[in-house]
Amino acid sequence: MKHAKHKPFVIAILPIIAFMLFLPAASVRAELPPAGVHVLELARDSDIMRFDGKEIRSVQPVVYVEGRVYVPLKSIAPMFGFKIGYDANTRETVVKSESLEFRFRDGSPVVKVNGTDVQAAGPSFIRNGYMMVPLRTWANLTGARIGMSGGGITLQWGVTGPIAAFEIGPEEIHAGQTQVVYTDRASHPMGLEIVQEIWEGRRDIFPEPGTYTVTRRVMDAEGRWSEPYSVTVKVLPPNLPPVADFTTDKQAYRIGEPVHYTDLSRDDENAIVRRTWTGNEQVFFEPGEKRIELEVEDRHGLTHRVSKTITILDEVLYTREEYYRLFTGIGEKYAISPGEALTFEPVEYQIEKGDMRLLKSNSPEFLKSVGVAYDTVQNGRVRLLIYNQSSMPHNVKMYLIATNVDSAAAEVAVGAHGVGGPATYSATAGKMSTVRYLDAVSRGVSGETVRIPPKESVVLLADKLSAAPLKPNQVISAYAEIQSNRTIRYRIVVVPEGVDPLKSLETLPVLDRDGVHVRGTFDYADRTITVAGQLGRTKQRLVFGDGKYDPYLYGIDDNTGLNELNLGNYGVLYRLKLNVAPRTLISLNPRGGHYSGAFAVNGRIVEVTKGSILKHQGEAVVLHRTGHYAETVELLFTPANGSNLPIALLFEPLPEERS
Repeated sequence: MKHAKHKPFVIAILPIIAFMLFLPAASVRAELPPAGVHVLELARDSDIMRFDGKEIRSVQPVVYVEGRVYVPLKSIAPMFGFKIGYDANTRETVVKSESLEFRFRDGSPVVKVNGTDVQAAGPSFIRNGYMMVPLRTWANLTGARIGMSGGGITLQWGVTGPIAAFEIGPEEIHAGQTQVVYTDRASHPMGLEIVQEIWEGRRDIFPEPGTYTVTRRVMDAEGRWSEPYSVTVKVLPPNLPPVADFTTDKQAYRIGEPVHYTDLSRDDENAIVRRTWTGNEQVFFEPGEKRIELEVEDRHGLTHRVSKTITILDEVLYTREEYYRLFTGIGEKYAISPGEALTFEPVEYQIEKGDMRLLKSNSPEFLKSVGVAYDTVQNGRVRLLIYNQSSMPHNVKMYLIATNVDSAAAEVAVGAHGVGGPATYSATAGKMSTVRYLDAVSRGVSGETVRIPPKESVVLLADKLSAAPLKPNQVISAYAEIQSNRTIRYRIVVVPEGVDPLKSLETLPVLDRDGVHVRGTFDYADRTITVAGQLGRTKQRLVFGDGKYDPYLYGIDDNTGLNELNLGNYGVLYRLKLNVAPRTLISLNPRGGHYSGAFAVNGRIVEVTKGSILKHQGEAVVLHRTGHYAETVELLFTPANGSNLPIALLFEPLPEERS
C-alpha cells in the first residue's frame, strides 16, 4: 500500500546551481517547515559576533576583500549545525550535515556541493590557518538571508525542526483482524534526539472497513515540535475464512472401484495456499464406512475443515493386485510379494555385442585423498563411467583431462553424456546421471568437438563434471560417450577446490584400488537384446546384471594390469526390441536391493521411480502397458550407478477390465 507522505528535504544539486545564488533562502528549504529563526550579527573587521543575542568571539575577524564580505568558516559553520573537518588527500576544508557536504579549497572560486561544482561569489582563502569564505556564498548554500544596516551585517535563517515520518503495515489491513505495525521513520536534519511524540487516529486494529488518517507530531531535544505527518490507511473488509468442500462421484463404491474426488473449496480472495487431505484413497479394499477430510488454509492463515463419509460395499470390482496392475501410473510403483518375480518364467535372450569400449572409474569408490582415479590411453569411441563419494574433510573437484599423445592435432568430440550430483544420496546422483544420459542417447545428442594440439591437455565436461565442488560425503555419478581421431590419454583426477588440475597433473599419484569395486577398460559395452517369440501371454521375466543370463564383461585395469570383471555390468548400454502381446504389463522389479535410475521406453524417459526409488524386492515400477494389439516395444537402459543388481523385467497379462 502506498501513501502520500511528507519527505525529508534532499537537495537536488544540478537544478539549483543556476538559481541558488539569486533566490531568497526560503526557496532552498521550502519543503521543511520553520520551527524558529536564528539571528547572527556581524561587524566589519571585528571578531565579535552576536548569535541569538549572545556574544561570541570568532577565530578571525570579518573582512572585506574586493568588495566581498568573508567570514571564518570554523566559527560560522557550527551555528548552522555543520561539522567541520579537513581532507588531507584533496586539501579541502569539509563541512557536513546529515544531507549536505560542502568542500572549500584555498584560492578556489568553486565550492563542491554534494560532489557537484558550484560557482562561489569569490575565491576562498586561508588566513592565519583558518578558511575564509564569501558570506554571500555561504548564505546561498544554507538558505540564510543577509541584511545590511550601516556597518552591521545580519544573517537570519530558519531552523528546521524534526520530521515525524512513519510507515504503516502490512500492505493489506483487514478490519477487526490485522495487527497494524507502525515503523518509526522520524528524523532530524541537525541530528537532534526525538524526545516526545503525539499520535492521532492510531489504532493497533481498525474496527471497521474504510479510510482512516493517522497523524503524528514529534518534539526534539530543544523543544521544537514538528509539523503534523499524516498517513492515509485504507482498511479492507474482514477477511473471510476459506470454505473447504469436496464431492465424490458416488456415495457407495465396490471394493477396488476408483473414487473420484472433486475439490470445491473456495475463498473470498481466491487465495487458498494449502490443501490437506486425510483418508482420500484412490481406492479401498476393505468394506465399511470411510471418512474423508479436507482442510484448506488461505494466505492469511485462516483455515476451514470439512469431512464426508462414503460407503465401501462387500462387492468386489478389483482385488488389490488387479487394481494396481491396471491403474498404477507409468513411472510409479506398486507393491508385490518379494518372491513373486521368481514365479515368472525366466526367458533366455540373444545378445548382439556392440563395438563400444567402456572406461570405468569406480575403485576406490570412496575418495580418501586427491590423485588420479583412472589413467588410460585410448583411440576411437569410448564410454566413460564415473562413480565416487568423497571421504575427504575438505571440498575437492573432479576433472576429466584429455591429453593428445600423438604427433598430430587431435579432434575429440563429447557426445551423449549425463552427470548427477554432487548429491547427498547415492541413489539420487545415480538416478539423475542415468536420466540425463539416456535422454541424450535417445535424442541423438552430438557434442562439441575440441581440437587438441600435440602433447597438450584440455579439460572435458568442465561445465558439468567440474561445475560444482564435491563436498565431504557427497556423491558424483557420470556417463559420457567420447570420440577421438587420435590416441588420447584420459585421466580422471581429483584435486582440492581451487587447484588448477592441468598444472598439478603430472605430480598427482594414481589412487590405489579398494579391492571391492570395479576399475578398468572393457570391450563390447553395447548390447542389443532380442527374444524369440512374443512376451506377455504368460508371466515371464528377463534378468539383467546377474552374470548368468547376462554375462559380465571381462577387462583390464590399465593402472595395475590386473584382470577385471565388471560385476553388475554397470556402464553397459542395453537396447531391447521386443514383440509384446496385447494387454501386457511391463514392470521392473529389483532383485539385489534398492534400485533407481531410468529406462527409455519407445523414446520416452521413465524414471525409476517418480519422486522415489524401488526400495526392495517388494516393489515394482510400471514401465509400459500395451493396448489391445501386439506391439513392438523398444527399451533402452543402463544399470544405474548407486543401485543394486540384478534386476528383472516382468511381463504379465493385464487383468480383465470391468465396469
